[in-house]
Amino acid sequence: MALDDLWGERRAARLREQLAGTASREERFALVEAFLARLTAAGPAIEPELAWAWARDRIVAEHGQVRVEELADELGWSRKRLWSRFHAQLGLPPKRAVKLVRFDWAATRLAGGQEAARVAADCGYADQSHLHRDVVAFTGVTPATVAGQSLITTADMAWVDHVPRLSARWGSAPASRFAEPHRPSPATGGDARGGRVPGQGTDDQRCSAAGIA
Repeated sequence: MALDDLWGERRAARLREQLAGTASREERFALVEAFLARLTAAGPAIEPELAWAWARDRIVAEHGQVRVEELADELGWSRKRLWSRFHAQLGLPPKRAVKLVRFDWAATRLAGGQEAARVAADCGYADQSHLHRDVVAFTGVTPATVAGQSLITTADMAWVDHVPRLSARWGSAPASRFAEPHRPSPATGGDARGGRVPGQGTDDQRCSAAGIA
């Protein structure tokens, strides 16, 4: 699809002109990232519950080691409601997001030199074959190939910085349209079903590991 069709002739022409004035690949990437951040920040606000589910308290914070059923239960939503709102506002289903974040963490560790068996165990895969299937599904190459890609090694991959409407909340992107960081609370005096209050996960549900999509 042409940029003119995607963003309009004037906006696309302005971006092309700005790109033509850059001197390096890094400048071009930074320019495009800032451009996309402005477009995204101008879009509809993401519900605080979804921001919580995606970012620092759950999916990203736990490197994708969380079950969609847990998220729905902690929010007091049905799985169908979580799926529809997550997909509409973040662009992909929650289960896909969980798998993608887990893969990103695994790929980063593979590129950092850790053995595939250790990565599979620490990142919540059933076994090394499970890791292999996910890596091939997302990249088209094997874990051994990913391990040779030094550019993937990014120490603390700040996923939230790549979702401008979320990162804006924590000061990593242009002007926030969110209030203070929010964590959803049970409707009346705690979780009547005896579940956990969102964000207060038990230790055994945390990743034993301490974030390219």
